Amino acid sequence: MQRIPVLFAVLAALVFPGSSGALAQQAEPRPALAVTTTTPVRGPFAEHIAANGNIAAWQEASVGAEVGGLRLAQVLVNVGDVVRAGQVLARFATDTVQADVAQARAALQQAQAQAAEAQSNVARTQALADSGAMSAQQIQQYATAEQSARAAVAAAQAQLQAQQLRLQHTEVRAPDAGVISARQATVGAVVGVGAELFRMVRQERLEWRAEVTAGDLARLAVGTRARVGAASGAQVEGRVRMLGPTVDVATRTALVYVDLPRHRDLRAGMYASGELLLGERQALSLPLSAVVVRDGFPSIFEVGPDSHVRLLRVRTGQRSGARVEIAEGLTDGARIVARGATFLNDGDLVRVVPESDKNPAPAPANQAPAATKTK
Repeated sequence: MQRIPVLFAVLAALVFPGSSGALAQQAEPRPALAVTTTTPVRGPFAEHIAANGNIAAWQEASVGAEVGGLRLAQVLVNVGDVVRAGQVLARFATDTVQADVAQARAALQQAQAQAAEAQSNVARTQALADSGAMSAQQIQQYATAEQSARAAVAAAQAQLQAQQLRLQHTEVRAPDAGVISARQATVGAVVGVGAELFRMVRQERLEWRAEVTAGDLARLAVGTRARVGAASGAQVEGRVRMLGPTVDVATRTALVYVDLPRHRDLRAGMYASGELLLGERQALSLPLSAVVVRDGFPSIFEVGPDSHVRLLRVRTGQRSGARVEIAEGLTDGARIVARGATFLNDGDLVRVVPESDKNPAPAPANQAPAATKTK
């Protein structure tokens, strides 16, 4: 009776000669995924502070009317025009002012004539003073009249200069070199004293007002290099001109003022992202594809000698191009899954394909080939 199971086993082996090998192959573990690996690279890594902020004019100048009640006769510039210091931007009608200048000049001539007459009277009284023909009181009256005439001449001269200055101010001139950013002047308009006619960006200088935290502010200094990205994709380099003296109580951020060179893709009022470059330091880095997020934390998979992976939680740092700094949780020489880590779990068996960046590991001889999964 004990020979019956043995007979059945022999018959099964004779009838199905390959069944025992298939069962043995099914018992062997199969790799979960074909992956490529890499090793961390230690080298110079750019350290920077990412920031956002507005691009604004370094300084704006408001050009207003210095005379009032006059009609604008000419407007010679428009928004976007580049002007030089002292260039005429607009002209007021000068008919009224020229008439006032002529009237003041006539008043000066009249005062000068009266002063000349008073001076002659004083000269005659001095000639008669010794003869006793005129009293001392009369002599003093002529001297006082002569002094009053001289004062009238000075007042007339001041009035003439004031009218001539008004005539000069009928030409509105640029206070500095720059570019016109706004225009309110309209031909034919009658404006009052101090009314703004133009606004200009002084010397065409722009600055990036980057917003940084109080902690990052302590790491910056005047002269720090910065890189700003324009809307067109162009990268423009500048330098920190000034650190904000205060921190906003609502946002807890401070402003960093970065001088920017002239660039055709930069405009005042743009919102731009950029980096404040702090220099370079030695650090370990991996490709971005090697870092996955598990349970809300950045993690990587290390391949062991037995081709099983181990999940490691790491702390990432700066990013530079297609690589990311690994600040904690990684050692030199570790074999890390570079591509294919998205579908792995801790402890999975993997097959390393020859396209690995470094340290390729051949598959064990007793493992059957597995289909490669792609992300």
